[in-house]
Amino acid sequence: MTDAAAPRAADPDGPLPGQRAGGLESAASSAADERSAADERSAADADLATALAAVAFADERLAAFDASIRAMAGVLAVDRVLQVIVDRVRDLVGAGYAALGIVDSEGVIEQFITSGMPRQERARIGAPPRGHGILGLIIRENRSYRLADLMVDSRRFGFPPHHPEMHAFLGVPVTIRGRTIGNLYLTEKEGGFSETDQQLVELFAGHAAIAMENARLHDQVQRLAIVEERERIGRDLHDGVIQSIYAVGLTLEDVPDLMVEEPAEASRRVERAIESLDQTIRDIRNFIFGLRPQLIDGVELVEGLAALADEFRVNTMVDVELRAGPDVDGMPLSPERTLEVLSVAREALSNIARHAKASRAEILVGMAGEGPGITLTIIDNGTGFDPGAPRGLGHLGLANMDARMAGIGGTLAIESSPNRGTRIIVRIPGEPSVGETDDGAGA
Repeated sequence: MTDAAAPRAADPDGPLPGQRAGGLESAASSAADERSAADERSAADADLATALAAVAFADERLAAFDASIRAMAGVLAVDRVLQVIVDRVRDLVGAGYAALGIVDSEGVIEQFITSGMPRQERARIGAPPRGHGILGLIIRENRSYRLADLMVDSRRFGFPPHHPEMHAFLGVPVTIRGRTIGNLYLTEKEGGFSETDQQLVELFAGHAAIAMENARLHDQVQRLAIVEERERIGRDLHDGVIQSIYAVGLTLEDVPDLMVEEPAEASRRVERAIESLDQTIRDIRNFIFGLRPQLIDGVELVEGLAALADEFRVNTMVDVELRAGPDVDGMPLSPERTLEVLSVAREALSNIARHAKASRAEILVGMAGEGPGITLTIIDNGTGFDPGAPRGLGHLGLANMDARMAGIGGTLAIESSPNRGTRIIVRIPGEPSVGETDDGAGA
């Protein structure tokens, strides 16, 4: 048997025709199936990566939206809250420029707050818009507009000289209780604004309207409080200082006659008059102490408390001690909240000077016992009072202090009783994380 015949002997039937070719086709089919499966796995992986990226992007936007709402809610000054709104909405959707237009009753833009453009560049543009073109359209129709390219829209009014070109555009009205109080304008987002962007800004606008209204109401309350404080000071001056001076004048009217007839009595009246005038001078100093806001404007907390303590000590002759914890200056506290806390401290010290008849006072400030925050305690050894007793209309100090703390998320507690002194305890929570921009204005 030849070698060639050996395979045949081992397999008498021999390979069937095409059997080798069929094996190759099967191998090729398996390879194709493997490639197809690999392609499907790759596509599934790509879909999963896309889905995960979308979820991550949604989470980032949700976190950014939440931070924006907290930032707006934490500001009560009208001008500041408007700037926070426009800065935050620009970051929220990745716009190059953003603006907030406040309109008057005639639909004319009377205030235009911007973000995204350096101040020098904005100054070159000149006066802000009045509400023509697309901006006026949003004001009149009170609905959102989203444009792919503002530069080619026939309804645009045009830009003044030195104004940068703006293409992608999104405009959303800011309304509260069916009343429009402003409009948000965003431009220059790479790839344009999506429907999701519009929905997000419309939701943001609702929260912005609440923040704007709260800030305006707070401003009105502050103005009313100033008027009431002036009236109270007028009454106190009349009831106390002016009446005291008038009484001194009455006791001195017949001193010239007494100097001849009863010199000793004349001398006693003059001495009593001098004592009364000295007390009146102390009362006037107390009023001055309560009317010097520049002492606490734009300073750090401990620095402001030290200034108040020094002024209080000089004007009232009451011994006051300030004790500050070592970590207080490291606690972040915005200028607005610092001013509110110092205003409460000033009111508390003013009450000690006017009503407590104290000889000693203490100002204690330190970190809160639990969680981030600061505790401020002001103590005196004066006559004390009943915190639950009704107070007259002219005594709004404690109510003002409580309102100030409520406005910044803090609390105020009063511990006092007759002849036992008073303890004012102020607790201020940790500062919320607020990202502020300082890149100037843009249109």
